[in-house]
Amino acid sequence: MKQIISLLILIFMISSCKKETHYAIDDTTLEINDFVWKAMNSYYLWKDKIPALNDKTFKDQEALNDYLSDFSNPDELFESLIYKRDEVDRWSWIVDDYESLLKLFAGVRKTTGMRIGLVYENGSNYNIFAYVKYVLPGSDADFKGIQRGDIFRKINGERLNLDNYMELLYSDELDIELAQWNANDLTDTGNVIHLQKWEINENPIYIQKIIHRNNKKIGYLMYNGFTSPYDEQLNNSFAFFQNQNIDELILDLRYNPGGSVTTLQNLASMITGQFTGEVLLKYNWHPQLQKWMKENYPKSLQRYFVNHMKNGTPIYHLNLSKVYIIATKSSASASESLINSLRPYIDVIQFGTPTHGKYTASITLFDSPDFSSSNMKKNHKWALQPIVIKVSNVQNESDFINGLSPDIYRAEDLHNLGILGEESELLLSTVLNYIDNNTFLKTSSFSSWNTLDFEEEKHMYEMYLPSSDISEIEAIRR
Repeated sequence: MKQIISLLILIFMISSCKKETHYAIDDTTLEINDFVWKAMNSYYLWKDKIPALNDKTFKDQEALNDYLSDFSNPDELFESLIYKRDEVDRWSWIVDDYESLLKLFAGVRKTTGMRIGLVYENGSNYNIFAYVKYVLPGSDADFKGIQRGDIFRKINGERLNLDNYMELLYSDELDIELAQWNANDLTDTGNVIHLQKWEINENPIYIQKIIHRNNKKIGYLMYNGFTSPYDEQLNNSFAFFQNQNIDELILDLRYNPGGSVTTLQNLASMITGQFTGEVLLKYNWHPQLQKWMKENYPKSLQRYFVNHMKNGTPIYHLNLSKVYIIATKSSASASESLINSLRPYIDVIQFGTPTHGKYTASITLFDSPDFSSSNMKKNHKWALQPIVIKVSNVQNESDFINGLSPDIYRAEDLHNLGILGEESELLLSTVLNYIDNNTFLKTSSFSSWNTLDFEEEKHMYEMYLPSSDISEIEAIRR
């Protein structure tokens, strides 16, 4: 009996000495952190550059949990896993409410309706003014009479500068005081306009028209976002151009920050039509996943010119061998990849200024067994939008970090922006004059203004893959 008691005491002492795991964060935060790490470990483009994402860093789940418990919130963990935030990966982000993210990609934005650019005041590297590029129909700015070319440098009575512009511009309500030009300087007018941000469904097809010039029919399309819910309307625009039997197409992407890769695929196919089945663009994942893809899912590494949209709707083709594209620093991501992917196949004559310089794409990852929107956990709404692929054209050309250079340089004149879609507007008139004379204009005009690289809406500069891509991949991996 004494031996049994001694044995029980020994067992109790040993069990009491076992390590007890006490995490400094609550179970829900640990669960979300676990999702963040595993999603980034699976798909982040620069996974091999981040030691904490190496598959061998943590020997088991307990070791991973110990690591994750050091991060008090998912934002902090996510940022720790980003590769060179200021130099390389400027685009990956995380949200705590995926519903707002899905609205963003559907073209629903909370906005005053002003699409603006920011510029340093003449002779200053601190004070800033804003100019209106265009106004969204049906927005508060539209109702209040704000127009393209309007200028302001005060919001809520405060002068815009490097320290306060973000906070002021992202406010839900703004009192802007209009300004006017006095040579290259500005003076305030005292005219204050109160603006509120509403949720607006932005149709990316801003202008669609036919320009008759020298016995030619020229189609003009100002397209401001690769927004997939509007793909049917985009197709209808090309049906209109096809029925009008246009001779030339001018595609104005000067303010288009990107969007859906599927929409890019559709638009490239609408412009052409003679390359159905040919490779449009290529995907490059992180090395480990790229190798697995080549072995198990090689078709996923390329996108092709198509005849039909995903819902089966036939695509209207123009079968063009040349397209004229207007692009600027605000043209990013899918806009740039459209230009880059079409160039090996047709003549792409680019007008404007160098583009933004984003050749990567992201995908939305949810806390679910396959990181898709199916069977998501119900106790939180966190989601990731990490960069997962580098995009190249059929000739493996990519890495245009400084943007795509135009064939004809022409910057907008902030003193006289003109009316979008009118033949007299500077950039459009430059393209039309080129079409008339079939020769390059001898100019290297750049704006002398020092502009800021400002996202008019948070995370606008994006190119994203459909979540179905991840679902298909995960179905094979598992």
